[in-house]
Amino acid sequence: MKRTISNGFLWIPALVFSLAAGNTFASELVYEPTNPNFGGNPLNGTYLISNAQSQDDNEDPDQLDSLYEQPSALDRFTDSLETRLLNQLLTDVGNGNSGELITDDFIVQIVDNDGVLTVLITDRETGDTSEVIVSGLNPTN
Repeated sequence: MKRTISNGFLWIPALVFSLAAGNTFASELVYEPTNPNFGGNPLNGTYLISNAQSQDDNEDPDQLDSLYEQPSALDRFTDSLETRLLNQLLTDVGNGNSGELITDDFIVQIVDNDGVLTVLITDRETGDTSEVIVSGLNPTN
């Protein structure tokens, strides 16, 4: 026996699809910005700035890192020697002596008057002076 599908049975799938379509809901499309400056999530800020900085290949000509020059070995030795001489001068003042240190840039004079330490610093280029007075020192130390 041969079976044929008649047009009468096609209405059953159409009825099932129409009942299923009645249960669907539609909603509006809602735009949510990514950038926190425009109302997006504030937690996206760090991610966005790190992406922007990783893509930035411009260099700032005024950046201090590019202006720094490594001092030469002679400059480092001179600085170390001046530091050592100033330390020795302060040690001598602690023992009751006065002293003076003359460098290319400064003249440092240190005098201890009965527990009152006076440090006079003179800039050799401009002639400006600074005076530092420390009182309350024990002259026996």
